[in-house]
Amino acid sequence: MFKEKIDIQRLPQHVSVIMDGNGRWAKQKGLLRAFGHEEGTKAVRDVVEGCAELGVKFLTLYAFSTENWNRPKREVDTLMRLLVNSLKKEIKTLTENNIKLNAIGNIDSLPKKAQKELKEVIDKTAGNERMVLTLALSYGSREELIHVVKDLCEKVKNEELSLDAIDESIINQHLYTQNLPDVDLLIRTSGEQRISNFLLWQIAYAELYFTNILWPDFRRENLYEAIYNYQTRERRFGKTSEQIS
Repeated sequence: MFKEKIDIQRLPQHVSVIMDGNGRWAKQKGLLRAFGHEEGTKAVRDVVEGCAELGVKFLTLYAFSTENWNRPKREVDTLMRLLVNSLKKEIKTLTENNIKLNAIGNIDSLPKKAQKELKEVIDKTAGNERMVLTLALSYGSREELIHVVKDLCEKVKNEELSLDAIDESIINQHLYTQNLPDVDLLIRTSGEQRISNFLLWQIAYAELYFTNILWPDFRRENLYEAIYNYQTRERRFGKTSEQIS
């Protein structure tokens, strides 16, 4: 059991997950892709509760990318329906576990019903302090960075900000994730080993963990294994091993 091996004093502060493999899971079982997405909600609940129990402070889930809008309309409609239904169902779990919900991305592009449910849950959990759960919805990191560049250019143009003042701190303040720390551990399921336009700035020094497990089969024991693996690594941030030790 990996949970017993985890050093609670060295937990990653911010864990992010690319939840991949719902469609392949369904296909392997001869089911429609929609069933894979529905089954994936069980993995979400298990991982959220697992992170909260351990003491992880920030968890960000890649729920829907800007590129996902290009999928068949029926699948997109299913994903949006699941989002609305899940938000309704999970508010009790979030409240009981003292978890605050947050969202990043182009939220205005979501269906009005999804926006409404999302806002209600965010408002109702605003005072929770145990963990911040962030859903990346209609999110793309390149789009986010374009937004930052335009915002900074406008401020320099209007003399609200000097060019010389722009540094990492200023850029962080203009990201969708301005209230979140950098990612420590990025997990991707399903065997794919790419970032897929997710938090490109924020994962600059993150540890990457790839697993062949398809997302609907991912459970908290798999989460514990990923965190234990993270703790076996030496994070140098550009320094040498001797400097770290």
